[in-house]
Amino acid sequence: MVTHPMTLDYHKNIMPWQNIMKRLIQMGYTSHKTTTCGLHCHINRSAFGETYEEQEEVIARILYFVEHHWEEMLRFSRRTEGQMQRWAARYGLKNKPKELMNDIKSTNYSRYRCVNIQNYSTIEFRLFRGTLKYNTFIATLQLVDEICNVAISMSDEEMTELSWNDFIKGIDKDENTELFTYLGERSLLEEV
Repeated sequence: MVTHPMTLDYHKNIMPWQNIMKRLIQMGYTSHKTTTCGLHCHINRSAFGETYEEQEEVIARILYFVEHHWEEMLRFSRRTEGQMQRWAARYGLKNKPKELMNDIKSTNYSRYRCVNIQNYSTIEFRLFRGTLKYNTFIATLQLVDEICNVAISMSDEEMTELSWNDFIKGIDKDENTELFTYLGERSLLEEV
């Protein structure tokens, strides 16, 4: 399943995802119960800044966040290391977001990366296993939204110092109930 770029509010309040998922289940779709189905979330590059340079800086911080918090992202994703290697491989952690972006740009990576940056207008989070459970779907979109929010609002230095627990503490629990429920289910709230 691929999400097209929409605001989180639009996904939650206008897109009929619950009806779509219910219908897919009725039609015999299995999503999570296979080994190959993924949930890919697209975000417009324009959401990260007006200029190409601004966008690239934010995208570098997103990539750094995913690499720096790989274990948590892996647990959240519901994928195995083998599935990640095949469909959403790591780039590899560097000391700073810009170093990571420079390394990525100097190497010929395929689109089968944790965050695919090869599309012209969007970036694509490819980490997540497919789902037909609405709450899991919304929790995934909420996590992606929060990662993008911190990447937009933080400096490179702040991003390198951001722990998983501090990231979670900065999320509004009332606005992201599905995310917090899911984080609890995946044992990702242990110290928060």
